[in-house]
Amino acid sequence: MSIENVRQFLFKDDGIIPNNPYLPVLVYPGAFTGREEEIEETFNRNNWKNSWVNGVFDFHHYHSNVHEVLGVREGQATLQIGGEKGEQIEIQSGDILILPAGTGHKRLTSTTDFKIVGAYPNGMEYNTMTEKDEDRLLSLKDIPCVPLPETDPVYGLEGPLLLKWRYNEKD
Repeated sequence: MSIENVRQFLFKDDGIIPNNPYLPVLVYPGAFTGREEEIEETFNRNNWKNSWVNGVFDFHHYHSNVHEVLGVREGQATLQIGGEKGEQIEIQSGDILILPAGTGHKRLTSTTDFKIVGAYPNGMEYNTMTEKDEDRLLSLKDIPCVPLPETDPVYGLEGPLLLKWRYNEKD
């Protein structure tokens, strides 16, 4: 995949969803088109583990303690990324989204066959925070402490994530 094909979105704290002001959401359009059955195995091989296959919640939520990769295995959906003031993103079979810790996400619509694979760097355990959580202040402290992944979930030791995600750029 050419780095020029990667879409990126940077979201600021909207007062409800903290998002990640330092790391952009990355979208790899069509990275697995025609090879969707390889998504979970590829994530795991590149040390993005603790994987699951399901859908995306239909309410705003985020993970304050870990980054997340989502790979569309079947169908298509519209996701709201970054909270109510964020972006609506159309995703389809073969697309990959990488969400930095703190990034709000919610399913708006989907086809009945929509299935997504999720995974986390080093197989880390994830929390699920919502806009109703009282722990927002703790989340704001946790998010910048989440370590950068050592690998790109699709390309391993190379790839767009390793070029686009650098905490030192926040200074």
